[in-house]
Amino acid sequence: MSTLKLTDQIAVITGASSGIGQAIATRFAAEGARVINLDLRPSLDPSITFVACDVSEPDAVAAALKALPVVDILVNSAGIAHIGTAESTPPSEFAKIFRVNVAGVYHTLHEVLPKMRAAGRGVILNLCSVAAKVGIPDRFAYSMSKGAVLAMTLSVARDYVDKGIRCNCICPARVHTPFVDDFIARHYPGREAEVFSKLEAAQPIGRMGTPDEIASLALYLCSQDAAFITGSTHDIDGGFTLLR
Repeated sequence: MSTLKLTDQIAVITGASSGIGQAIATRFAAEGARVINLDLRPSLDPSITFVACDVSEPDAVAAALKALPVVDILVNSAGIAHIGTAESTPPSEFAKIFRVNVAGVYHTLHEVLPKMRAAGRGVILNLCSVAAKVGIPDRFAYSMSKGAVLAMTLSVARDYVDKGIRCNCICPARVHTPFVDDFIARHYPGREAEVFSKLEAAQPIGRMGTPDEIASLALYLCSQDAAFITGSTHDIDGGFTLLR
């Protein structure tokens, strides 16, 4: 008998071409899952099936998932960041954040839940954020979007708890991904080391998280080891919310 946790499971992961999504996809594939990555950029890992898809477009998501008769696991990882207050955030940027981070999650849920309900089983994991739970300066639109993801997680868990479908979310603090390095280089040229150290110090544990650490928690929540867990949020934040 295989000891792999996700043997023969079909796992759809959005935004799996980089960062946290990529780490989750790689871990799931190593654990025996057939991973389908819905992203705008191709996967670099040949063991992961890439399907070009803009999750903000409902027709694109429907087309990408149409051929899958069964989806055992759905991980909503695709998302974009934004800096600004309610006053400084333009309507166009607010709408963009909503389309990707909120509507994008809804679109995959809308397509996958009927497949899971028909099969009588399924696991959904949404990538949320500590920004959904605490006030973070200059993160108005982003926090709005992650608050919506948290609410959708609880709603889906409640509506489908008697249908064999579990739904949970992960709330990371800062995680060191290429996005962080690119952001620092673009906005703080010449001060990269200083700003990086400041961002790390924001976590009481003294550093940012790693994508692999998020992937480990994702694997647990999507495996049978977590069969009794649904409708829950899981902070993985180096103590960020501890002092809030």
